[in-house]
Amino acid sequence: MGTGLVSPTSGSATPAAKGRPNILYIHSHDTGRFTSPYGYSVPTPNLQRLASEGVLFRQAFCAAPTCSPSRASLLTGECPHSNGMLGLVNRGFAMTPTGYDHHIIRTLRREAEYYSALVGLQHIAKDPHSIGYDHVETFPGNHVEQVAPAAVRFLQSRPRQPFWLTVGFFETHRAYRKAGPEDDWRTIAPPPPIPDVPATRRDMADFHASVRKLDWAVGEVLGALESTGLAANTLVISTTDHGISFPTMKCNLYDGGMGVHLVMRGLGDFAGGKVCDAMISQIDLFPTLCDLLRIQPPDWLQGRSFLPILHGDGAEVNDAVFAEVTYHAAYEPKRAVRTKRWKYIRRFDGRTHPVLPNCDDGMSKSYWLESSWAQQPVVPEELYDLTFDPNERNNLVADPSHREALAEMQRRLNTWMQATKDPILQGPVKAPSGATLNPPDQISPNDPTILVP
Repeated sequence: MGTGLVSPTSGSATPAAKGRPNILYIHSHDTGRFTSPYGYSVPTPNLQRLASEGVLFRQAFCAAPTCSPSRASLLTGECPHSNGMLGLVNRGFAMTPTGYDHHIIRTLRREAEYYSALVGLQHIAKDPHSIGYDHVETFPGNHVEQVAPAAVRFLQSRPRQPFWLTVGFFETHRAYRKAGPEDDWRTIAPPPPIPDVPATRRDMADFHASVRKLDWAVGEVLGALESTGLAANTLVISTTDHGISFPTMKCNLYDGGMGVHLVMRGLGDFAGGKVCDAMISQIDLFPTLCDLLRIQPPDWLQGRSFLPILHGDGAEVNDAVFAEVTYHAAYEPKRAVRTKRWKYIRRFDGRTHPVLPNCDDGMSKSYWLESSWAQQPVVPEELYDLTFDPNERNNLVADPSHREALAEMQRRLNTWMQATKDPILQGPVKAPSGATLNPPDQISPNDPTILVP
């Protein structure tokens, strides 16, 4: 049952708001780039169609490969340690009061008279109504079978325009759906660097079953957009929070954790089945929308508009992107900087072994644990040459021939941390009072994310 307390107001836009596109922001859980537009054999025909009609961003990255911090960064245009979201909302973390004031819907309302609606998952506030939406409808679990029909009903209700509509799906978070006959685990490959064994193939087959349901839901929402005549004046943003929930991906600063699916479809520069290879951070979405809508960007924004790239003005908007983890199920402070050529990761907790609860339980995790994953070494610094080592397996920190690259990446990271006033520079970051956390060596995360509206 939904909790919609405010009904959408039918009618047209005020004169000042006329001509601005509606914005449909569709986000999923833990999907990474494992969709068919990125070349993977997964059942996502609706996302494939969206990419064929819009712009596919091949090098898009989140600001944090953990759920609440990632979403908070996209929606505020600033990194987690700036907006205050250093951990999961369902474990007791929250943005600062200023952070919620920085949510994009408040700028859109103030500067462009947008009506705002939330249907489904949001994951950045304990009470979704506190964010400031005009219309809120959430469900226990926020699964696709609940959220997609509600989003369709909203679009069919003649909502006030222009509108910002957030549609959030729990999928493809664990626990996965069970694979059916169409997802034969014997012929499905697990994602690298996960070894190809029966347990990991079964795990990936269950992911296929979950992403199939996600894609169905996306198709339902896009179909409603078209049948109501709203598609012609709506910018669609389809993305996810971070990488898939397999070891070394979600909650990790490798590309498997930072890399995200991002497709945008609309008029003009966002049409035509284009592919963009520029490095994009999700914190760049807020300033890009300000640029597109011709409204004054707020002074707190840390990203850059990538609209010039779509105009053909240059090949890159960022010479580096940054990502961070402070808390997930347990404390694991680490930061990363990525350029086209290099990735540098630094840990700040002094641990020498993996933080086990920060990987969600599943068959692939169990297989690794049975093979002594808990005893695998973890090092304080990592440097990877992404040209020759795109899977980030050969750490070059101790290689004398790469000292110059190491020093440059260390400088970049330090400069960013200082400029953004990263609290980790002052020592260990305390969790808020009452936060629910796990010991770093506990195997099961007991993650209550499913209960979060």
